[in-house]
Amino acid sequence: MRATLLQIEVDPAETAADRRRRAAALVRAQAGADLVVLPELWPVGAFASDDFAGGAEQAGGGPTAEAMSAAARDAGVWLHAGSVVERDPWPDGQLYNTSLLFAPDGALHTTYRKIHRFGFDRGEAVLMAGGSRLVTAALPQTVLGLATCYDLRFPELFRGLVDAGAQMLVVPAGWPARRLAHWRVLVQARAVENQAYVLACGTSGTHAGVPQAGHSMVVDPWGVILAEAGAPAETLTVDLDPALVASTRADFPVLRDRVLGAPPR
Repeated sequence: MRATLLQIEVDPAETAADRRRRAAALVRAQAGADLVVLPELWPVGAFASDDFAGGAEQAGGGPTAEAMSAAARDAGVWLHAGSVVERDPWPDGQLYNTSLLFAPDGALHTTYRKIHRFGFDRGEAVLMAGGSRLVTAALPQTVLGLATCYDLRFPELFRGLVDAGAQMLVVPAGWPARRLAHWRVLVQARAVENQAYVLACGTSGTHAGVPQAGHSMVVDPWGVILAEAGAPAETLTVDLDPALVASTRADFPVLRDRVLGAPPR
């Protein structure tokens, strides 16, 4: 299974429309991959909270969804298009940080509304509502578990995804450079403790004055870093063996020995 992470730069001097066109061209260039992943809130910038309301769109019918649907179809790939600021028109126009997963025919396969909102009573934490549903998606080769950025700090979410069948955890992010050390430790930890692949895709550039960490990573079920970007924009392409998840869990059956929080047997 070939996975590609597109660590794109979010440049405030670039319009959202131009960024969509650039991202779509990058996706189309990945024909031959099985899964392509974009970062969190790349159309507006994860820290550009003043632009959230103006950049909001409907998850299934906004300009980002339309552009990414066409790009996924043209490339023939599963596309995790990162996340957008979603405005739910019912009942009161509430905003969500919503990830979009497209099938190779361009159909919107599923969405995930970010559960844990970052900001400590500012920014996303007060401007957006939190999701309430764990989301997995069955691909031909594996089962994805969807999470977003700040979710990475809450291991119980990932345990829930694994209990729901996830074998590969996809985490788009807009992670700040000043907490890069946390990012690297947490991405590896989520892989090791859940014996799953983790595909963590960040942004480069600066969002609202906040330099981004970049350092997108692909980590295998043993915690081995298979690929890691630097801080600038970069494309990571890695060939993965989905069977490694089952063999890891069989050879080192940690999950079998869970006691607290374990689902009924």
